[in-house]
Amino acid sequence: MSGLTRRRWLTGAAALAAWPALAARGAFAAAPRASLPDTQQFDLDAPGGAYRIQVLAPRRKPRRSAGHPVLYLLDGNAFFGAYYDAARLQDDLAGDAIVVAVGYPSDGPFDFLRRSYDFSPPLPPGTVPPAGQPPLGGELALHAFLADVLLPDIAARFPVDARRQILLGHSFGGMYALAMLYARPAVFGQIVAISPSIWWQDHYLLPREREFVARAQAGEIALSNKRLLLIAGGAESPQTVQETRSLAQRLDTALSGRGLGVDYAELPDETHMSVPVAAATTVLRHVLSARWS
Repeated sequence: MSGLTRRRWLTGAAALAAWPALAARGAFAAAPRASLPDTQQFDLDAPGGAYRIQVLAPRRKPRRSAGHPVLYLLDGNAFFGAYYDAARLQDDLAGDAIVVAVGYPSDGPFDFLRRSYDFSPPLPPGTVPPAGQPPLGGELALHAFLADVLLPDIAARFPVDARRQILLGHSFGGMYALAMLYARPAVFGQIVAISPSIWWQDHYLLPREREFVARAQAGEIALSNKRLLLIAGGAESPQTVQETRSLAQRLDTALSGRGLGVDYAELPDETHMSVPVAAATTVLRHVLSARWS
């Protein structure tokens, strides 16, 4: 090693060694935080606490006269960055789309207490949750926040195609997205449920699924042009893969004739935590290229 090369190597090694100490002393605290172009961030109040909303604004005029499609991401703190990048890098596909992340006033990817409450169904009357478990039962309040507060707020900021509003949830959030479909199918035109926790509470969603199917088959629910995308990672638990795939098959068999488009995608090498990020391009391609009459 030459003297010049050795000096450069030593200088670089010293800088790396000093990095933790500099960070610990707050040497970079005065630097401004990085920001993402074309984005907005604001908080919306709700009875259970404020939601942190992050928005990727459209970069193009809407392709359809009705307005822009909007993709709403649950667990928005965790997933906004991935879908932001995917949409910006594929401008021909997603340039007119709006991405809205629904998260919490925190710098962490997840707020486990808030999401446990928001995504879970009301407890049966007289039921007391076991001590030490996170709060449960906020599903109906989140239904109301999304439908009555957030969607109108975004529609006031941008011209929105009301039929092309999409809700995406992963795991517990995927379970919630299915609950929203079953309870209030008119709110979103498309639902994306990635690795939904169908097993939770002894498969509590199954009776809701059967009721939803019965009402749709009786003509009580309008499903024309409604779409459902179910995704699982091939490296997840066999139960998750099997239950997600089976749900897609059941709903396709029962409701394709009533207008519901059901698709299933399996990403072979993805785990439970990697699949929602790895699926970003698959999701955008599916929900933004869907045909609408």
